[in-house]
Amino acid sequence: MNDLGWIEVLALIISGTLVGFINTLAGGGTVISLSLFLFLGLPIGVANGTNRIAIVMQNLMSAGMFRKQKILDLRKASWLALPAVIGSLLGAQIAAEVNKTVIERAFAVILLLMIFFMLVKPSAYLHGDKTRQERPVSYVQIFIFFLIGIYGGFIQVGVGYFLLAALVLGAGFDLVKANAIKVWIVLLYSPFALAVFIYNGDVNWTFGLIHGLGNIIGAYIASGMAVSKGVNFVKWVIIAVIIITSAQLFGLYDFNKVIGLLLPQRR
Repeated sequence: MNDLGWIEVLALIISGTLVGFINTLAGGGTVISLSLFLFLGLPIGVANGTNRIAIVMQNLMSAGMFRKQKILDLRKASWLALPAVIGSLLGAQIAAEVNKTVIERAFAVILLLMIFFMLVKPSAYLHGDKTRQERPVSYVQIFIFFLIGIYGGFIQVGVGYFLLAALVLGAGFDLVKANAIKVWIVLLYSPFALAVFIYNGDVNWTFGLIHGLGNIIGAYIASGMAVSKGVNFVKWVIIAVIIITSAQLFGLYDFNKVIGLLLPQRR
């Protein structure tokens, strides 16, 4: 499983860079990671656990960059992260069988609704609401972030969208500040979820660390661009990624086939 050729190593680094960029500015990049891991021969459980290594590395870089640029509100972010951390532990242990197709379709509809609100009421995303930002964390927010943590611990794919929606619509942050808090929350709960996967033997360190190097590069580029380009740039990146992700979830194309065209089949 660990005898990687240079093409596979390059694919892991390049895809990691793309995923780190997408996840820092928006979310949904994890579908690329999981698809590549599965194509390269990892079982779904191991692919899900291995992906957490890159998530930790990517968000460590992103959070550091946002903090350095004085965008990250650590106090509010940490309070919101606490219920997400607890939820992620529960999510990582969930073994219940669910209808994957139904969940994917529902997720796609939610993503498309996000585009609607971003285009119809852009001021909420572009400028935020300072009054709501300064309010203490409410019990409703604690519950919402607990649920998001469960989802993030369970599968991670697209958790960034839910965090952005909760931070912008619920807490009143603009997209750049919401992105900074998002990566901090994911950084805090991901090690706990990773620990659960490690305990269960569902982590491939070779794949994870190589992919993580690319994630760091992508996160570094994206966090810098988020601040320099501003919220309008972040908005259009999110819209573009949502459209691509939704098309995949609705079955309009198969990302695994795209990978198959780019890489030789792993034997």
